[in-house]
Amino acid sequence: MIPAGLRASLGDEPADLVFENCNLFNPFSCEWEHTSFAVKDGIVVGIGEYRGRSVIDLGGARVVPGLIDAHVHIESSLLTPSEYGRLVLSRGTTTVIADPHEIANVAGAAGLDYMLEEGRRTPLDIFYMLPSCVPATPQDVGGAQLSARDLRPFLGREGILGLGEMMNVPGVLGGDAEVWDKIGLCDLIDGHAPLLGGTPLNAYVYAGMSSDHESTGAAEAAEKLRRGMAVFIREGSTEKNLAELAAIVSPCTAPRCCFATDDRHADMLAHEGHIDDCIRKAIRAGVDERLAIRMATLSPADHYRLRDRGAIAPGRLADFCVLSGGDDFMVARTFKRGVEVRPAPPGTRPCLRREFACAPLSSADLAIEGSGWARVIGLVEHQILTRDLVREVDGRLLPDTGNDILKAVVCDRYRHRGCGIGLVHGFRLNEGAIAGSVAHDAHNIVAVGADDESILRAIREVIDRQGALVAVSGEGTAVLPLECGGLMSRLPFEDVLERLAALENHVERMGCIDHPFMYLSFLALTVIPHLRVTARGVFDANSFEDVPLFLDPGA
Repeated sequence: MIPAGLRASLGDEPADLVFENCNLFNPFSCEWEHTSFAVKDGIVVGIGEYRGRSVIDLGGARVVPGLIDAHVHIESSLLTPSEYGRLVLSRGTTTVIADPHEIANVAGAAGLDYMLEEGRRTPLDIFYMLPSCVPATPQDVGGAQLSARDLRPFLGREGILGLGEMMNVPGVLGGDAEVWDKIGLCDLIDGHAPLLGGTPLNAYVYAGMSSDHESTGAAEAAEKLRRGMAVFIREGSTEKNLAELAAIVSPCTAPRCCFATDDRHADMLAHEGHIDDCIRKAIRAGVDERLAIRMATLSPADHYRLRDRGAIAPGRLADFCVLSGGDDFMVARTFKRGVEVRPAPPGTRPCLRREFACAPLSSADLAIEGSGWARVIGLVEHQILTRDLVREVDGRLLPDTGNDILKAVVCDRYRHRGCGIGLVHGFRLNEGAIAGSVAHDAHNIVAVGADDESILRAIREVIDRQGALVAVSGEGTAVLPLECGGLMSRLPFEDVLERLAALENHVERMGCIDHPFMYLSFLALTVIPHLRVTARGVFDANSFEDVPLFLDPGA
């Protein structure tokens, strides 16, 4: 018996739907074609003239395949997966490839189960890469550890594509047995190798890493392309690499280039967009619009072997966007499996809780003894890389708001072990403090402040809320509760946007830089150069070891 889809494809029976009178983008040839296409059971059965039980006239509008995010941490949006889907579908995104290592560092396998289950509550297709680095480094102890043995039961589960970003570059290059056991689990492995080049890059690619989203310079990205990696051009709330990396895109490289948002707060998703925003920015940076659309559709589909999407073509999902009139790339309507996505009603989402075991700190915990030349973390605007600064300080006079040298405090949320203290330059706070339970990747409590009392007050607020982003100052407190593992809010995204706006307004009055909570969240990320601070103290990502706050005067 001939399948119904084949009969429709042959034109022997009507399709369910025919979308006619559109300018259809073909990512295989990077051409626009004025045509129609037919859909049966949510699958495209043909391009051209077809009969359909229902016909939808698209009025000559431009139509592109559904957009795909090649690498994202949904937790960084501060939304649950279902709320995240409700937001990004409106922006034309129909598929994301997510790495749930944020919640996995908090709750282990239970966190993965939560993300898989929550992902089924949205029409957005969420595929997951298994988190390879829980914890991120052997020194970092968060709320869980996942070995190769722990990950193995997830292989073959619906929605699992491969192994997520392998951040432990020293472990890969040094032949660490556990790292290599994880590499052996999957044949599709994402990389994570900031500033890596030369012979070490050769070895990293030889070990099986197929992609990288950490390039910040065109030369770095071009070298990774030449060595066979796919390059995910990242544009997040803090990690803004697109303008610099646009230069690597050409007709030859576009099939190996994709867009990734990695870490983008809900407010940026709502106000600037998602992958649609990446396309617009790429065009402004000089990328041909056709190549930019290909990078947002077929390129990630090919990389992740998702042969059922990435193009509006026979046998592929009828996932597509209808663009607004005019020359700008603006999504007017999103269709998933041939059905227009309508705004879903807001609602409170299920929650995964992880109790905080730490106690509030005291003034004595924040004391810095000594004086002299000290290591200071230097923020880099629009990047998660930091600078390794050296400044002469007197511990008794810190924080020093006049010179913008503030205390950065990381409190172990899982155990009653006190805190680590570093110094940071670049937040520009002149009063109060900010704190949060989003602190990549162990997700301890991290705080920065203009005075010790404000720091203690902000940390207490996070503990009392069992997870939150907090800003405190003399004029009051602003809070976004993060009940789900201290990372995500149970609230509808509209309420999260309102809370984020209140936080941003509060920190602006405190003299802080724009979007400080994303910078704050990366202060403890030990796999990104150069200086970091953890619950143990200052960490040098170049030497991959803990280092003293003060330099050895005899060195």
